Amino acid sequence: MLKPLEEKDLIQLLHHAIRKDEILHKKTIELKETEALINISGGDARKLLNLLELVVDAEGDSVVITDDLVMEVAQKRIALYDKKGEQHYDIISAFIKSMRGSDPNAAIYWLARMIEGGEDVKFIARRMLILASEDIGNANPTALVMANATFEAVNKIGYPESSLILSQCAIYLASSPKSNSATTAIGDAMNAVKQHGDLSVPLHIRNAPTKLMKNLGYGKDYQYSHGYKGNFSEQEYLPKEISGTKFYDPGKNAREEELRKFLKNLWKEKYNY
Repeated sequence: MLKPLEEKDLIQLLHHAIRKDEILHKKTIELKETEALINISGGDARKLLNLLELVVDAEGDSVVITDDLVMEVAQKRIALYDKKGEQHYDIISAFIKSMRGSDPNAAIYWLARMIEGGEDVKFIARRMLILASEDIGNANPTALVMANATFEAVNKIGYPESSLILSQCAIYLASSPKSNSATTAIGDAMNAVKQHGDLSVPLHIRNAPTKLMKNLGYGKDYQYSHGYKGNFSEQEYLPKEISGTKFYDPGKNAREEELRKFLKNLWKEKYNY
């Protein structure tokens, strides 16, 4: 277990951060008092630097750090958002459910609560990345691209600029059509794997890298899709025990209705699209 740093080491760390940090060094910061910073952080370097950043963010580009200021900011942030307590989970839940429920106004409010509370930008962006597939999916495939770009961007720049990027993405996700068909599909497929065990791969779609495998029928009669009209051949790809099982049922939205029509045209009545 790591021991708390000595007070002199913590003060040295604060001065180093003010001089060298990519964001902090651009601001005018006078470290007048340090007792509150050190006491609240409990000798933990990471907590100390996080608290320093919260105080500076609250005051803008020019700040004189005193014990009173640190206590005021810390109490305000704790009142708004307790990252270790129940409120942490309640607020992220409200944020996710607001986006899932297509309410950008509520989503932005709960996002602001997290930002004001000093929530880790990566935590927020990671949850939006999950939602983009879990709740939007193929109803708007661009949502995943957007969420991934957001995750990459906020990792590079941090606060305060990340607030703008998180806001843009949250509004986009909340305003997107919704579908959980991809979530349901993989869930049903995984249940089938658990129920049926390791079913054999049909011979005609097995890999056949050796002569022995070819002699055993691996890859025999495989129909290369691009060699057929419309780049499609109606052959079996599932194990015979679950042939015709529909795992993917397109959602009721414009994009997936087009996918449904496309798949029905290919497979006719096989999967009941």
